[in-house]
Amino acid sequence: MAKIISVVNQKGGTGKSACAANLGVGLALMNKKVLVVDADPQSDVSAGFGFRDCDNSNETLTTLMEMVLNDEDIPEDCFIQHTEEGIDIICSNIGLAGTEVQLVNAMSREFVLKQILNRVKDRYDTILIDCMPSLGMITINALAASDEVLIPVEASYLPIKGLQQLLKTIGKVRRQINPKLQIAGILFSMVDAHTNDARNNMELLHNAYGNQIHVFDNYIPFSVRMKEAVREGQSIFKYEPKGKVAKAYMSFTEEVLEHGR
Repeated sequence: MAKIISVVNQKGGTGKSACAANLGVGLALMNKKVLVVDADPQSDVSAGFGFRDCDNSNETLTTLMEMVLNDEDIPEDCFIQHTEEGIDIICSNIGLAGTEVQLVNAMSREFVLKQILNRVKDRYDTILIDCMPSLGMITINALAASDEVLIPVEASYLPIKGLQQLLKTIGKVRRQINPKLQIAGILFSMVDAHTNDARNNMELLHNAYGNQIHVFDNYIPFSVRMKEAVREGQSIFKYEPKGKVAKAYMSFTEEVLEHGR
């Protein structure tokens, strides 16, 4: 059975989609079978693998969740797409925002995504869920289905302060919905390590949360190459395999595997 990891932060722009995509490819390069689930209506991780027309597709997570809500049988393949970089993906589209509204009054509303993943989790070693930047019902569904939570954060003061709300939500889900849910750790992303501000804020988070939560030793440096890779529909491993970001993601991937043993 796959280990299911949600990549979560209610603040946008923290590198969640890049983290889900590049950790997925990093694991695939280590011969792991990986599925990435795009649970964000903005479809960033889908676009990051070249799937740019998802809003005009009926073969997305939106349709799957609506089928579960309507008590319909979901297809055996769960609309899984295969990528050139060795991972599989269930794409998202803008309709997922409407699905979030439907979930509010649904029966067993927290477990719709879990029903879908139960169909496919025996095919993979790891399933990564790229969550939307909110703590709404889609994100609660992801947490209810997950074994672990991975939290990418920027090395700046306000995102670190915002962690408190996210940690409260994770604790509430653990107590009321998913007792096995654990926090895999906090990953610093888009770090400009040459600035005192970044270094000071990384130290601040270590001091505030390091005794309770694992903070990954590896961090992802800021680079315009990352945005270029997304624009080309590629992971950083394919776009710039010898660059500093690819090396950082590989080291991070190794740390994730080591920490998860």
